[in-house]
Amino acid sequence: MADGYGIEDMAGRAAAGDGAALDELLAVIGPQVLDQCARFLPCRQDAEEAAQDALMQVARHIGRFEGRSLFSTWLHTVVANCARQTYRSLRRRAAERPSALLPVAVADPRTTSVIAGSRLDLLDALERLEAHRPELVTALVLRDVCQLDYQEIAAQLGIPVGTLKSRIHHARRHVRTTLQGR
Repeated sequence: MADGYGIEDMAGRAAAGDGAALDELLAVIGPQVLDQCARFLPCRQDAEEAAQDALMQVARHIGRFEGRSLFSTWLHTVVANCARQTYRSLRRRAAERPSALLPVAVADPRTTSVIAGSRLDLLDALERLEAHRPELVTALVLRDVCQLDYQEIAAQLGIPVGTLKSRIHHARRHVRTTLQGR
């Protein structure tokens, strides 16, 4: 498996149009992408669906990777967006299903993962945040979910670190309020 430097090199070559480098890059990042999607989506099949979408987005849009930041930072953004899009799609599909097809049983709190429920609550809170302040979502996701450092996120978003910290602060406050049910 390639180290971080190897991945950055592969990404640069893939962005420049090297098809073999793109194939190798996708093979190397596949497991990492799945793990990142699983941070958002508690169901393995949903995480796999989001990971496939993320890998397709990387393949389609690798030419947009300009190298302003690390490839891993760019990848985190792609993965977070795909995971959130998969969640929106799943929610929409569930809402469109006739009620007769929906399971009648209520989830048993003794067998339902608290972590899974928390992830879904966070995704709902992020959806609400995006509806009101879309510029705050990416900063919060990259910092608190993907755990990237401030410098890396600021470079990816093309904003000063102070602006980034302000966005994260406001996003956390909004999400906290939403999660507390206010």
